[in-house]
Amino acid sequence: MMRMSMIRALLLCGTMMAGLGGGGAATAADAAYDVIVRNGMVADGSGAPLLRADVGIKGGYVLAVGDLSAATAGRVIDAKGLYVAPGFINAHDHSLPAALATATNMLQQGVTTEIMNADGAGETDIRRQLDTYAAPGLAVNIGAQIGFNAVWTEIVGRSDTRPSEGQIKTMGDMLVAQMRAGAWGVSSGLDYKPAYFARPAEVTAIVKPVAPWRTYFQNHEKLSPENNFSSVAGMRETVDIATGAGLLPVITHMKLQGHEQGKAPFMLAEFSEARAKGQERGIDVYPYLAGASTLTGLTVPGWAMDGGYPKFVARVKDPAIRAKVAVEIEQAINARFTGPEDMWILDAEIKLSDAMRQRGAGMGETVIQLLEQADMRGIFKFGKEEDLEAILRYPTASIACDCGALPDSGLSANGRFPHPRFYGSFPRVLGHYVRERGVLSWEDAIRKMTGLPASMIGMVDRGYLAPGMAADLAIFNPATIIDKADYANPTAPSVGIDYVLVNGVVAVEGGKPTRAKAGGVLLRAPDMPARIDHPGEREAVGKAALTAVDGTRSGTLSLDYAVAQGADEHAVKGHLRVTGPGGHVVLEARTLGRLQTAPGWAGVTGVVQDHEGRKQAFTMISDESNPTAPKGQRSFSLYLDGKLTYQSAP
Repeated sequence: MMRMSMIRALLLCGTMMAGLGGGGAATAADAAYDVIVRNGMVADGSGAPLLRADVGIKGGYVLAVGDLSAATAGRVIDAKGLYVAPGFINAHDHSLPAALATATNMLQQGVTTEIMNADGAGETDIRRQLDTYAAPGLAVNIGAQIGFNAVWTEIVGRSDTRPSEGQIKTMGDMLVAQMRAGAWGVSSGLDYKPAYFARPAEVTAIVKPVAPWRTYFQNHEKLSPENNFSSVAGMRETVDIATGAGLLPVITHMKLQGHEQGKAPFMLAEFSEARAKGQERGIDVYPYLAGASTLTGLTVPGWAMDGGYPKFVARVKDPAIRAKVAVEIEQAINARFTGPEDMWILDAEIKLSDAMRQRGAGMGETVIQLLEQADMRGIFKFGKEEDLEAILRYPTASIACDCGALPDSGLSANGRFPHPRFYGSFPRVLGHYVRERGVLSWEDAIRKMTGLPASMIGMVDRGYLAPGMAADLAIFNPATIIDKADYANPTAPSVGIDYVLVNGVVAVEGGKPTRAKAGGVLLRAPDMPARIDHPGEREAVGKAALTAVDGTRSGTLSLDYAVAQGADEHAVKGHLRVTGPGGHVVLEARTLGRLQTAPGWAGVTGVVQDHEGRKQAFTMISDESNPTAPKGQRSFSLYLDGKLTYQSAP
């Protein structure tokens, strides 16, 4: 408390420009924004109470949140009766690359950013992958994780084989190389073969080299005969691997399946005990009680898949092996799901129970027969509503849809219909679980779609609606927003998302996509750690010597800042300025936006003005543990309009 009082005293002494955060009236100098969103109720992504305010956008960034009645803009959006939120962030993406140029189903959910390569999938060269995906233009922003499964498959193969020490080192080096290339984290799907064959100690050893990057380990937990198909055991394994490697554990699409239905409070209580000891747990969840995946991935025993799908098909031609596989498939289905009546085989367009009746065969034999035709996907019911609601309420549980961009036809490349989560996840949370059931408040639900996943990923300038943040916005009608997709009609668009802006460009208007391609590739910098941003008071103060990155400004500049923000405050208070020789002001914060902190780290956004009166969005990062900085030396980075412009002097 004494420290905070000292900081607040510094703030009162510092120069504070007009219009800090969400407050002051605009002046003539504030005119001529690209877009002004007027008269809306702003939910800023922090969980703070809704605020009636205008939002001013220019050059792809939010420059003001407050009373902009005196300002003008090339485009004005009247948001009366609407909620104005940061664009939603999907941290578990399964987009089809060819659909990213339109991404209609995601934009109509309010999603503006997708983090790819979930469940350990994807390419092992993310820069090449992202550049390829971006070439036709992007309707949304995309970033990438590096997939453990992809790295394991490339180096170890598809057989149940122990990696050598050299292979373990090679895989760790590959992960580090992709962190340097801008990967946001490490994803894994240990439930899927062949990563299923990796032993926990091997996984820990492989991912441990990325610990200095302070990133996360996001895992689809493994349910196996050895752990009695236990969701609880699988989640504990995820935590043990991540904490053993020094990473933030993220339980992706958390669920309590089959015979463990009803155990969510037990598991969440375990997480809360760990959090009380300072051991964070990240979570993401989607608002459905059925998942979608391959039959081989979730029902066929690992030994039967050794060597891959073709080996499985050949293996089950042996009657004795076939009978054993059938028994183990039935054991998996009984342990994981709610029964064959609740299993829809998408490729065959039939329920498993109906397929069994047609063939006059049991569950296991029917699955084998289906898989002999193709490696089929299905939708499988697994859980209880009480568990889902408990997970949604949990403080560190963010919303992610386990979905992604699909073609406007609504069909994937081979004609299969998708899970309704591809069209309804985010509006379903807001319409059903907030408005209709009251499971979450509007503010908290929006935090779980924006600020919380942004911090968990490591982002600094997205996820919040504040000056200096990228202008990704979702503007929706709280009275009408709802999902329309269901299992019978999975491609019905959601309603209630009236406008979406991606990097300041209107991508949805009147609920319809504009076909704008304003998205971009998002890369993680070394000073952007994964963290759980909790509401609360925060402060940061410091001084540093900076140099221009591009060398256009010679000599050393001085950075000086003292900033603070209360738990429910929309605005940061304080000062930030950059001066040259003789104290000449080079840049000074006119408006401060959002302050984020973690141990040894702080990031603040806002709007700076130079001596010519030009305004630019800024992000300043102070970091004690930047893995690319000399050991023991705090690094400083100052981004202007998204470009690294100044950094710590050598």
